[in-house]
Amino acid sequence: MSTKDWLEKDFYKVLGVSKTAEADEIKKAYRKLARKYHPDSNAGDASAEAKFKEVSEAYDVVGDAKKRKEYDEARRLFGSGGFRMPGGAGQGGQGFGFDVGDLFNRGGAGGTAGGGLGDILGGMFGGGGRTTTTTSTARPRRGADIETEATIEFGEAVNGVTVALRMTSDEPCKTCRGTGAKYGTVPKVCLKCEGTGMQTSVQGGVFAMTEPCTECKGRGLVVDQPCETCHGSGRGQSSKTMQVRIPAGVQDGQRIRLKGKGAAGERGGPAGDLYVTVHVKPHRIFGRQGEHLTLSVPVSFTEAALGAEIKVPTLDGLPVTVRIPAGTANGSKLRVRGKGSVRRDGTKGDLLLTLEVQVPHELTDEQREKLREFNSASDQPDLRAGLFGSA
Repeated sequence: MSTKDWLEKDFYKVLGVSKTAEADEIKKAYRKLARKYHPDSNAGDASAEAKFKEVSEAYDVVGDAKKRKEYDEARRLFGSGGFRMPGGAGQGGQGFGFDVGDLFNRGGAGGTAGGGLGDILGGMFGGGGRTTTTTSTARPRRGADIETEATIEFGEAVNGVTVALRMTSDEPCKTCRGTGAKYGTVPKVCLKCEGTGMQTSVQGGVFAMTEPCTECKGRGLVVDQPCETCHGSGRGQSSKTMQVRIPAGVQDGQRIRLKGKGAAGERGGPAGDLYVTVHVKPHRIFGRQGEHLTLSVPVSFTEAALGAEIKVPTLDGLPVTVRIPAGTANGSKLRVRGKGSVRRDGTKGDLLLTLEVQVPHELTDEQREKLREFNSASDQPDLRAGLFGSA
């Protein structure tokens, strides 16, 4: 009997008793109807035979104290074939209803997807919900994800690099090939979970909670003679060196996902993923600003005042010449195009220069005299006059 039948059929009405009827009254009503519609008394009468089956079905539920309690509770929560929102008035009132069958194992238009409420309540109703067969033992299982870290140089982060990572991961045991059984023996389907690897417990007589089977630890299989290497788990440790490509432009602390590079799957299932957290060592002079590199460049007072052409280093080792305009102020920015970090499309960002004008701390007598002459000849206005204006 399906879960849908439990909720849509009124077994009390079939037996002709009230919902509050005592067990003896229900039994008496059943016996009377069973004698009336028994096939031996109605040979060749198909309608009587169908009625007899209906009566027997009803008594099988409400005639059993435990099943009756579950049936009453389910009917109270879900109504007679349609779910009712609190305060609703059914199909014709302010509430709304829908076919309860939509809640049970109907995935799409074809109704084959499963995963409905019947899966949750199936254990409660003793036969409703999804039916599990031993074919579920062949269900593939995805491998576990693996986490690791890699530390690379600044230049490697900018341009990309391939690093060698030594990995220790979980994989099928080589002795038993993942079965968990001793060589020459085979595992058996777990009787407790029927090979699903999961078990369901009913909470409060209504709702069910699904968790890994305690008998097979979620594998769906049990072994009488465990493998001596993996002790029945079917898993083993594997150490290997893997070449991993770190893409150009990776940032410090960035987490990279490498699909299918994690632990091997079980029973033909796909491998898990490898997650690499990248740590980038700082550079002695260069910094990063998104896709651009940054560099602070010291310039002299005279270079800033008169203008100059200077050489600056780049990350690839080849210096470039840049022009400093006359009268450049401290903190001015210059851009050298195409000398930054590699972008995803293969192009490069820029090198951003910050000019730091250096003021000499010590002067010779001659230099000091020349600066005094410059100050007298410059005839500059008072640079701080604006600081003393009216508020």
